[in-house]
Amino acid sequence: MSNKNLKYLTGPFSANNPVIVQILGICSALAVTVQLKPAIVMALSVTVVTAFANLVMSLLRNGLPSRIRIIVQLVVIAALVILVDQVLKAFVYDVSKQLSVYVGLIITNCIVMGRVEAFALGNGPWASFLDGIGNGLGYGLILVIIGFFRELFGAGTLYGIRVIPESWYIAEGGFYANNGLMLFPPMALILCGCIIWVHRSKNKDLQEK
Repeated sequence: MSNKNLKYLTGPFSANNPVIVQILGICSALAVTVQLKPAIVMALSVTVVTAFANLVMSLLRNGLPSRIRIIVQLVVIAALVILVDQVLKAFVYDVSKQLSVYVGLIITNCIVMGRVEAFALGNGPWASFLDGIGNGLGYGLILVIIGFFRELFGAGTLYGIRVIPESWYIAEGGFYANNGLMLFPPMALILCGCIIWVHRSKNKDLQEK
């Protein structure tokens, strides 16, 4: 893989992350990160949709009239989201129920539409596919970090598995109590803000002058 293609794939992990740099897809961070499992599933779903939407629109770009491009983009993205939704219902039904309408709302996710408009319509299929994967995984990385801390400190579990021993809890004569605030949506926004603060403190070029 060339350095240019590698940059398309890895750039969104940090330097051009869609959530903490471009400030896109914040709503998902609030809605699906109470537990780690739905956060991971949502991350993978958005990655698949973004990658293949980029690929399809890149293949169609030269023969696509500009006046109908938005309609075609929505049709392609909607078809991919429906496929992903059906796969989730078939194989991880419990998580599909947890995600509820948020899988369908991937259709309007600004990351998906943004990458198609900003990248896929002006670049080749392979580069567009890598860009889609990179941005999906960059988005997913933030969801997983937020989901990790919310589930750990809010419920004492990770991926549904007990991590903090029962003997530590005050009810069992211990010293610990779960932080109920972690289970509320505003806490996800606070955690996202903390990630942005840490990221920008380490990347001086992203700080506003």
